[in-house]
Amino acid sequence: MLNFIQAHGMIISGAILLIAYIFIASEKIQKSVVALAGASLTMLLGLIPLSLNLEDNVKGVFEYIDFQVIFLLVGMMIIVNIASRSGVFKWMALNLLRATKGHPKTVLFALAAFTAIASAFLDNVTTVVLMMPITFVIAKEFETDPVPFLITEVLASNIGGTATLIGDPPNIIIGTRAGLSFMDFLRELTPIVVIIFLVAISILTFLFRKGLKATPEKMEHIANLDNSNTITDKNLMIRSVTTLALVILGFVTHDITHISAFVFAVAGASFLLLFEKPKEIYRDVEWLTIFFFIGLFIIIGGFEANGGIKFLADQLIVLTHGSIEAATMIILWASGILSGIIDNIPYTATMAPLISELINPANPNAITGPVHALWWALSLGACLGGNLTIIGAAANVLVSETAASHGHKISFLRFMKYGALVTFISLALSSVYLFVRYLH
Repeated sequence: MLNFIQAHGMIISGAILLIAYIFIASEKIQKSVVALAGASLTMLLGLIPLSLNLEDNVKGVFEYIDFQVIFLLVGMMIIVNIASRSGVFKWMALNLLRATKGHPKTVLFALAAFTAIASAFLDNVTTVVLMMPITFVIAKEFETDPVPFLITEVLASNIGGTATLIGDPPNIIIGTRAGLSFMDFLRELTPIVVIIFLVAISILTFLFRKGLKATPEKMEHIANLDNSNTITDKNLMIRSVTTLALVILGFVTHDITHISAFVFAVAGASFLLLFEKPKEIYRDVEWLTIFFFIGLFIIIGGFEANGGIKFLADQLIVLTHGSIEAATMIILWASGILSGIIDNIPYTATMAPLISELINPANPNAITGPVHALWWALSLGACLGGNLTIIGAAANVLVSETAASHGHKISFLRFMKYGALVTFISLALSSVYLFVRYLH
């Protein structure tokens, strides 16, 4: 039995990965449970070494788990959770609305802009959780359907999250794997993300124009929303916002300090926890997401340890004839489409080591040239592709479920009508950007 597993390790580990994908996409079983079950099976069958062997240069199971990703996620979850308790994010959103003077189209743009910017520094799920209550209040005041606002916000959150290292989990995976800093993401992706955002919101405003009308009385009411009692704890607000700003400053100065982003995130979280009841804060950390990452890293590690990643990389090199241009476009569009069908986190976690192998100097057939284009193609495809369908990203699912609970169902096809259009335009603009910026 052991000999059979060793002889067919790549096929068996690949089958475990594929089956895990199917269960994750079907959502019949909670995805963290699927990931941990697959990880357990990978270890029980001996598909991944359980300990590090320096003599034979063999990585152990813990070397395949990217703890930089884990600690960065946990740290940022704690910081954002504590900061949101002060009411600061709601206060910022309401102030933005007051500045629009109650014009529906301007309100839609303001909500989208705030969501996109917030998603660049907070995770998408946290951002939409903060925005939804405000959106329902505004829609009620306008006496209009909140769905156009909600769809615009969730599309904006996925676009905005593309711009930075911490904006979307796929970028965290890519950043740690490729050694890319916060400033690398900001410098390379922000220009195209801003263009995509402006084009997408302009199109959505046009498509939703019939529902974006209001009487002068309603506009006056929105312009004068009471925001005096939104901040519930001023000291907490000052402390948490200052800490968040310093953590982001730490990310920005990585090229000078050479301190990894996760160190600043954990340091900031640790400081804020000194003033809180840790049990309450830890309870609100998305542990399901953390365990999902850990299990997934082990499953993919098993596939990598058995040569699966190298095999796929070699096939992609053959398919593209070693062309950096062809590889970049295939990764961008395949990532965009597949991330709309399956969760973009497991997809990125699988593709990151594959791209590492594609550009590995030790590989005699490795792709050469401006190889960073491959990483940016993966980031743009995986993050922007989350807009394709309602199951493409966790934020999409959350908004859909919350809207339904408020009596405003967003069907799969209704979301896709707008999401597919925005995704196609986003990928087309990204193709032009990548070609001009790196491949021309």
